[in-house]
Amino acid sequence: MLKKTLVLFAGLCVSLAVFAATSELRPGHPDTYVVKRGDTLWDISARFLRKPWLWPEIWQANPQVHNPHLIYPGDVLNLSYDHGPRLVLKPRARATDADAVPAIALDQVRPFLKDFRVVSSHQLSTAPYVMAFEENKLRGTPGHFIYVRGLTSQPGQRWAVVRPSHVFREFGVHGERGDDVVAHELNSNVGMVDSPWRENDYGDGHYGRGDELGVEVKVIGTAEMLRGGDPSTLMLTDSTMEIRKGDRLLPVDEHPYDAYFYPHAPKVMPPNARVISLADSMYAVGRHQVVAISVGTADGISNGETFSIFSPGQTVHDDVAGSYMNQTFGNHVKLPGEYLGHLMVFRTFDRVSYALVMDDVRPVQVGDKLRLPQ
Repeated sequence: MLKKTLVLFAGLCVSLAVFAATSELRPGHPDTYVVKRGDTLWDISARFLRKPWLWPEIWQANPQVHNPHLIYPGDVLNLSYDHGPRLVLKPRARATDADAVPAIALDQVRPFLKDFRVVSSHQLSTAPYVMAFEENKLRGTPGHFIYVRGLTSQPGQRWAVVRPSHVFREFGVHGERGDDVVAHELNSNVGMVDSPWRENDYGDGHYGRGDELGVEVKVIGTAEMLRGGDPSTLMLTDSTMEIRKGDRLLPVDEHPYDAYFYPHAPKVMPPNARVISLADSMYAVGRHQVVAISVGTADGISNGETFSIFSPGQTVHDDVAGSYMNQTFGNHVKLPGEYLGHLMVFRTFDRVSYALVMDDVRPVQVGDKLRLPQ
């Protein structure tokens, strides 16, 4: 829950020195902009700067301002040229931070902030699991007793009920980050399989192979411990879908995400970073849609880091250099990757992160590569 603060600096001008030189200002930028409800810091920054991820760099903390990162609907941004380009914010009086403009479109990522995690297959397979329901029901809904094996906790403790959705794998030379990184959909009907999940076999040679990056699980409910034992008795307090036998339990994450996100350039550029999964789409996504990428905290990635997205570039025959009459083809030629847009990381795990596509010129697909922002 965001901390409420009192900010009553009517008429105060907060000076913001632009980090980049004049050449970094976007052509056709406005001289004045009034912040509107629905704006994000990224969108506002993109009106003035060629590189919107430099937004945090242009703020210089004014000691009279409680939190200079926060701006609000009705605030006015003026561009001036006193000793170089400067942005001057004229805030209006306000009492709380509740209406502050976010850095990104939080509505687009909120389900992933709360409902998704990435864990190891070992962690998942050894987690407590649902084995039965009260009155021998086939499914569990809020208000029902559920019976769980492998659980040791105290009465009153809350647990998250999860179900796996994808397994992330990569393929390549052992010990190196491979070029082939995929996200395989899992069989979600956990009650029909012997293990907590089963990977689908698409016949593409990837089944059961490759180095695991992690397993994506979706939080589908919450249960409260009533009585210990094996099995333990829990009350299902809420759920977004019916609970099945075989669904797993993980500790509730009381603080799953940061309260604020501020786009910035990454500190490191891991090799072979790429898009490995798309949210709510099979083939491509665009602006304000979520993707999973093949790097995480183990690679030095943190929330707010911004990357450029590039297509990997196709490999084609040089038919002109070949001979049609002799039915031969020219050498294979690797085409250059093309710029697609930017994404910003908003939730990280060990070797996988979730990111929001901030802007795009072409659709983003699985396999697209990440580079330093440009």
